[in-house]
Formats: sequence, structure tokens, C-alpha cells
Amino acid sequence: MQQSEHQIGVLAAIGAYLLWGVLPLYWKLLEPVSAGEVLAHRVVWSLVVMILILAIRKQLRSGWKELISIFTNLRSAIGIIVASCFITLNWFVFIWAVNSDRVIEASLGYYINPLINVLLAMLFLKERFTRWQAISLVLAFIGVTVMTVYYGVMPWAALILAFSFGMYGLIKKLVNVGAMIGLTIETLLMTPFALLFLVWVHQQPSYEGSFGSMQSATTWLLIGAGAVTAVPLLLFAIGARRISLSLIGFLQYIGPTIMLLLGIFLYNEPFSVVQFIAFVFIWIGLLIFTTSKTTLFKKMTKNLFHKPSEQKQKAC
Repeated sequence: MQQSEHQIGVLAAIGAYLLWGVLPLYWKLLEPVSAGEVLAHRVVWSLVVMILILAIRKQLRSGWKELISIFTNLRSAIGIIVASCFITLNWFVFIWAVNSDRVIEASLGYYINPLINVLLAMLFLKERFTRWQAISLVLAFIGVTVMTVYYGVMPWAALILAFSFGMYGLIKKLVNVGAMIGLTIETLLMTPFALLFLVWVHQQPSYEGSFGSMQSATTWLLIGAGAVTAVPLLLFAIGARRISLSLIGFLQYIGPTIMLLLGIFLYNEPFSVVQFIAFVFIWIGLLIFTTSKTTLFKKMTKNLFHKPSEQKQKAC
């Protein structure tokens, strides 16, 4: 039974990361629509889908109680509001990056996100770096610096994606709300602004009517934005409860790897030797970061930072 639960967890987590990885394919279909309008629809329809999921799972009552509990505590209320702002920013920049032919840069953001998480934990949670975590961060910094010199500008989209998702995760850790109910509350908070924006967009003389006709594929794609947001999250929630955090750490690179391959081979985005070198620094940093707590890694590196014993010093 336990083995079966573990297998379900692995399959669900892989499913979540596969869907997140191919998400650029979906947003590319909406390329003629502005990133702001796509984002607004994503927020509104995500709320609809999340409410349906909570209703099916019979969690509406518990969700309502959690909402009341959060907003009767000032710190929790501010936290969930700020979290909703960061995830909305993350969604917008990702949609914009994909539709601006920056899928490779978007993948970079999600590659460096785990290392940003370590940095944020040190700054805000007073967690200490291990030597290997520090080395990982230095390698990632070198990679980003190489890419910055190559582009001539900072890869802002990648950095905003990494920091916004990192801050979102940090705040969710502090507020301590479940993934499904948390997303429902966050989209609920953003929905009034999204609806106001959509009303404003539809009133513009230049609006080309991307949403409204039930015969339009674009209309259904915009409605489907809710499902493509909620389904991977549901799979991730199922997986995260059943498998270890270290395994989640390994699987999380499936998403950005798929994005990188899509950017290079499907969308023919430029990927030079210099960019490859920058990614290699980041990949090595991630490999060290991900494996540094494993028993095998500790055995292989245990003598690298240790001083000679006093006995050996005397013998010398």
C-alpha cells in the first residue's frame, strides 16, 4: 500500500512538471492576445476552476473557514495579499516572455529559482548556508553574469520570474496555507482587478474581440487558462504529500528543461556557445545544490573542507 502511494506521488509530481514544462505551447496559441488580457482571463477562470475542484473535493466549507481565519489575523492577511501580487506578477512575466520569444530566458528563471529560494531563506528565515550551497550560488551568479555580458543587459525576465516565485514560496511558508485553498484565495483577491481590466479592455475602440464568440478558438483557449493553471497544481499537491522533498527537488528541473528544449528546437530561439556556457555554470550549481545533502555526495566530498587531524599534523 505504501509503495503504491509512493508511485502515485511520483507519477503525479512528474505529471505536474511535464505540464508546467509544455505550458509555453499553450500561451503561444494566444500570442495575438495581449499578455495583460491573457493574465486577466487566467486569474478569473482559475478562480472558477479552483471553486469547482474544492466543491468536488468537498473542501468549500474548510476553504471558507481558512479564508476567515487568514483575514482575522493582520499578518496572515497581509501575507496572502502580497503572495497573490507576487504570483500574479510571475504569471504576467511568464506569459509575456513566452509571447516575446524569450522561452529560453523563462527557463533560466526557473533553473535559478531553487538557488534564489536558498538566498531568501538566509535573508528572511535566518537559515545558514552550507559551503556547497554557497558554491552553488556563486556558480549560478557566474552563469547569470556571463549571460548579462553576452546580452549587454540583465536577463530581467528570468530574474523577475525567479524572485517573484521565490518570494511567493517564502510568503506561503510564513502564512502556512494549503496549495489548493491558497490559490483559490489568491485568485479571489485578484479577480476584481482582473474583471475591471477586462471591462476596460473591451471598451477600447481598438479592441479586436479576442473573447466573446463561442465559435472562436481564442475564447475557449482563454477559458481553458483556468484549467491549465489548476490541474498541474492539483497534481503537484497530490505528489508533494506522498514523496520526499529531495525527490521533488530532482523532479522540479523537468519543467525548465522542457522549456529550454522548446525554445531551442521548436521556436528556434538563438542559443549560442556563450549562452550554453552560462547554462553549464547554472546546471553545475544546481547539480551540487540538489545532491549536496545526499549520503553519496557527503562520502565523496567529506575530506575536501576538513583540516588534517592533529595526529597527522604531529606526524608531519
